[in-house]
Amino acid sequence: MPAAGANASAPATPPAPHPEPPGTGRRVYNRGPSKPNGQVQMSQQDANVDPAEVAKFEALAARWWDPESEFWPLHRMNPMRLDYLDERVGLAGKRVLDVGCGGGLLSEAMAARGATVTGIDLGEAPLAVARLHLHESGVEVDYRCISAEALAAEQAGSYDLVTCMELLEHVPEPDSTIRACARLLKPGGQAVFSTINRTPQAYLFAIVGAEYLLNMLPRGTHQYARFIRPAEMVRWARVAALEAREVVGVRFNPLARSFRVAPPTDINYMALFQRGS
Repeated sequence: MPAAGANASAPATPPAPHPEPPGTGRRVYNRGPSKPNGQVQMSQQDANVDPAEVAKFEALAARWWDPESEFWPLHRMNPMRLDYLDERVGLAGKRVLDVGCGGGLLSEAMAARGATVTGIDLGEAPLAVARLHLHESGVEVDYRCISAEALAAEQAGSYDLVTCMELLEHVPEPDSTIRACARLLKPGGQAVFSTINRTPQAYLFAIVGAEYLLNMLPRGTHQYARFIRPAEMVRWARVAALEAREVVGVRFNPLARSFRVAPPTDINYMALFQRGS
């Protein structure tokens, strides 16, 4: 959920919400070319990636750790996410996987609280920034350029906690990512996902307001059709043998530029799941 500053080449008016296809409620995505300008090489297990989405964050990677850059919402959101994880799961001594770690904001913070953290992403530029920042922070994080699906084939049942924050709305098949996260958990392990609800309120605030009126986010950061309703996430998680523990809303205070856990779940939300023992 990077922020601040509008893209001058973007259209002057926000796009209309994408119509939902009839039937199952699943959205249909255009995955785009498999190797745009040679930037992304996709194997069979890495197929659940939209190269255009990866390119967005690659282009901004150098500013990831600047709290006043496009990524300021992540900086403001990070303490709330970190406290939630520590209160619900407990980080010290846990083996944690951060899926879609980007430049490493959450990965480093979890490591600083005593977790053994692996961060994975499909963007080489954000990972390079994340590795470089370790020299400043002094914490240890193992960063890898690999998809959750590919890592699940290598390390199934290896992690106490899997986090997947602000990623599901950027991949073509979010249910595939959820299944991979479930496979990566140890029996009894927990997973936390955060994303944006597919509601009129979310369209107005996350796209029209944040991207076009307040310039909090670069225009085109989000696509309404890719937002995910909590019921959809819970259904996909159930198929992946994950039991829902709670779904909580995340609210933004524009005056204080801060985030907190609070109802309702109509815009941003987090969901906690547990794998059976």
